[in-house]
Amino acid sequence: MLNLTALFVSVTALFAWFNARVVRLPATIGVMVIALIFSLGLMGIHHLGLTLVTDRAEGWLARIDFSELLMEGMLSFLLFAGALHVDLGQLKRYRWSIGLLATVGVVISTLAVGSAAWWLFGLFDIQVPWIWCLVFGALIAPTDPIAVLGILRSAGAPPDMEVRIVGESLFNDGVAIVVFSTLLSAATAEEALTVGHVSLLFLQEAGGGILLGVIIGALVYRLMKSIDQYQVEVLLSLALVTGGYALALKLHVSGPIAMVVAGLIIGNMARIGAMSDNTRAYMDGFWELIDEMLNAILFVLIGLELLLIPFQWAYFGVVLPLIAIMLATRFMTIGIPLALLRRWFPFRPGMTRVLTWGGLRGGISVALALGLPAVDYREPLVLITYLIVLFSILVQGLTIGKVVEGVVNQSPQARD
Repeated sequence: MLNLTALFVSVTALFAWFNARVVRLPATIGVMVIALIFSLGLMGIHHLGLTLVTDRAEGWLARIDFSELLMEGMLSFLLFAGALHVDLGQLKRYRWSIGLLATVGVVISTLAVGSAAWWLFGLFDIQVPWIWCLVFGALIAPTDPIAVLGILRSAGAPPDMEVRIVGESLFNDGVAIVVFSTLLSAATAEEALTVGHVSLLFLQEAGGGILLGVIIGALVYRLMKSIDQYQVEVLLSLALVTGGYALALKLHVSGPIAMVVAGLIIGNMARIGAMSDNTRAYMDGFWELIDEMLNAILFVLIGLELLLIPFQWAYFGVVLPLIAIMLATRFMTIGIPLALLRRWFPFRPGMTRVLTWGGLRGGISVALALGLPAVDYREPLVLITYLIVLFSILVQGLTIGKVVEGVVNQSPQARD
């Protein structure tokens, strides 16, 4: 395992250097593009008959459980680091729009995309039960702000856009994973799906995650407040993430939601009431570095997973219609709540457009798909998810900057 870790960290570092030196795309998108080209190169070598290199690369990659690595390892660090830098005051200001998008929006998206997938699968003679299509709708719902955040800042996105995209995505991820887990439990259980059963599972996961996040966040805040030593305080934050996420898994509550809530507490209450200027500098530097390194590794792995994804051309006809349906659904689930809330809260013109196109799908969706049990319809769900994620990152991720610039130039003085 040490050799494998060293290999992938070294590959990621080389890809990151090559992107910074030559390709010069946004960091996370750039390393994924390079990894994809590298994977396609290996596949080309394989078709030329030089199978030894490809077989060795696939063997190394197969030893990594992508789903377990992300969902039980990297995700806790990424969500905590993301929440750590969200201004709670700004988040409270936009709580209604973010709350609606991250809850009602996720549920509606799951139902709409899942039902549309079931209809499209039937057209292409891909036999997937409706409940498993809903599972697919849930696993494709989480959005990833990391790939787009740097682009937003370079495009001059105002703070209200950033906090809305990041805040909605953080809670969207937590809620979508809970919905996915709930539907997967129902799909694999022997008993029929009932509203009461689903509601109970959802309440246990989401409510328990919020409660655990508050408890561990408040506890670590108290511990930080009692000392002034940045080494120990950074170590406490690290213990919160590793120990808190492990405890969430043990208690069968939502670890992602717990990490977001704890990150908000440490990033706001502890930052103001428990940290010195020196500690704040070290805390921010440590978690920004962790965030950037893990995201680079994650996006390289997404690109390299191309070697292991079983491709069938028959599934490609489903992907483009599904992407169009997903974007239309997201546009409606964002546009309708914002239109209703506009009567009480002013919104920047074009916000619906930015949130729709900026809702990138990323590693979480791939990890959830790869973590599906070995059922007959697992293969099409994995491939279709992977292709949607590639489109989302490469097409939406590389064009969102233009969308943001258009909105900012259209209403430079607009304020929410």
